Amino acid sequence: MAATKPLAEGFTADGYIKDQDCFSELRYRTMPASINGCGWIAAYDLRHALGHDVGWDQVRQELDAMHALRIPGPTLMKVMRAYLARTVPEAKEIAGREEAVAAAAASRAGIFRYREVREPHFISYVRQEDGSFRFFNVADGLEDCTMGMEQFAREHLLGGTVIVFAVA
Repeated sequence: MAATKPLAEGFTADGYIKDQDCFSELRYRTMPASINGCGWIAAYDLRHALGHDVGWDQVRQELDAMHALRIPGPTLMKVMRAYLARTVPEAKEIAGREEAVAAAAASRAGIFRYREVREPHFISYVRQEDGSFRFFNVADGLEDCTMGMEQFAREHLLGGTVIVFAVA
């Protein structure tokens, strides 16, 4: 059995959550958050990028409480929509790969919902001063990475529905 990663390793030096694997001791929707925590992690990282005064565990608990059924599973889209409508009303939802990538490329921060290696996944991103984007919790080895939006799209938005919640 693999050793549990320490919680502190899940964070960047500037306070973003980068690695959901470090949250195996916490529950989210009846499961270890390391398995299904990408939604609340992306929501926290977006709020952190926007300068909201909110704690990561507060976001986890708020999103968890918004699920009507106490069953295993990831963050439901209807829950993410409701949460962002309440906490980040300026986030605009755009569906479709090309449309989502264009909106994200023009935004300062946001959340993508797509399939990473066939698994539904939420990730957050924030624009850097040089115009590149910093992405969090994408995949093993890409916990905190910087690249252009087109490169991210080319390497990760490979199939299925792509949705972005973009903040201009």
